[in-house]
Amino acid sequence: MIRTVKIESPLGELIAGATDQGVCLLEFNDRKRAAAECRDLVKLLNEPVEEGENEHLTALIKQLDEYFSGNRQVFSIPLVTPGTDFQRAVWKELLAISYGTTRSYQEQANALGRPDSVRAVANANGMNRISIVIPCHRVIGSNGRLTGYGGGLKRKSWLLDHEKKHSGKAIDLMLF
Repeated sequence: MIRTVKIESPLGELIAGATDQGVCLLEFNDRKRAAAECRDLVKLLNEPVEEGENEHLTALIKQLDEYFSGNRQVFSIPLVTPGTDFQRAVWKELLAISYGTTRSYQEQANALGRPDSVRAVANANGMNRISIVIPCHRVIGSNGRLTGYGGGLKRKSWLLDHEKKHSGKAIDLMLF
């Protein structure tokens, strides 16, 4: 069973989902893709969806509250990430990007040992179903510009500014 809850955040309402094994969804509820991601998870996990909490969602809500208040830099919840081997490798590499830092798509491709796969890496980032926790917002263009965030560039900028403020690290970004 995939349990789902809605979570209020400074960036708008999120929808979260978790199985008994861990969190499988965290998405901005106003995104058109949010409903499709739920349907995809039903197929990929062969599980029905029902509103309601479980231990993983309770932990996620607590950890998100800590993150948004500036008191958490690393999430410690189990994740369920169905996808191809390549997608899972990209998502794992996203988890290696430290709080308050950024990496370019090229740097991410290099870290994966696939320097010619920048577009594939960017595509896999876009297929990430667990935003914020799997920090695809920390990936920027090679020129330092914000690019490619499903939640929108304003949210990406807010998340990076929030992390910069609470990490003490300087992040220079160009919006356009």
